[in-house]
Amino acid sequence: MTGNEPTTPDLAEHPAVTGEPAEWLEALAKHRHFLRFTTRDLTDEQAGLRTTASELCLGGLIKHVTAVERNWVDFILNGPSAMGDFTAMTEADWARRADEFRLLPGETLAGVLAEYAEVARRTHDVVATLPHLDTAWPLPKAPWFEAGAQWSARRVLMHIISETAQHAGHADIIRESLDGAKSMG
Repeated sequence: MTGNEPTTPDLAEHPAVTGEPAEWLEALAKHRHFLRFTTRDLTDEQAGLRTTASELCLGGLIKHVTAVERNWVDFILNGPSAMGDFTAMTEADWARRADEFRLLPGETLAGVLAEYAEVARRTHDVVATLPHLDTAWPLPKAPWFEAGAQWSARRVLMHIISETAQHAGHADIIRESLDGAKSMG
């Protein structure tokens, strides 16, 4: 054991969720598990390595998905003001965003996994207390969003799950390139 084994957040002390919200949370938990599983038994150094032509590393993917989930849950609660105006981002803002995809000096795999678990607990608590998933907000200003479009809490959860699943696939490729380990198969 390296101390960097991925853990599943303990949700036993959090509100019980049933019905459609429970199904969304279950799907998200499954994809979070696959993403975290790719980091099993790795050192911090290994978690920060780029093993493909991509800029991505395992620790950075965990950081990015953590930030994505945190920001979109903020959007569910507070609307587009929680995310800012992407059309007004400066070069420095884009550089900070790029750092989401790297394990920076002083950051540890255990630390980013713990932060991811904390965000997972918060997401669970927010979804558990939503009166329904239909509440919608206009999307923040960004070149990749259609002007005037809105997303409901349901659509946001679908996006978080899609993002997590996509990056779990990236992580699987990075891990296999690192040492041959696979998540499945």
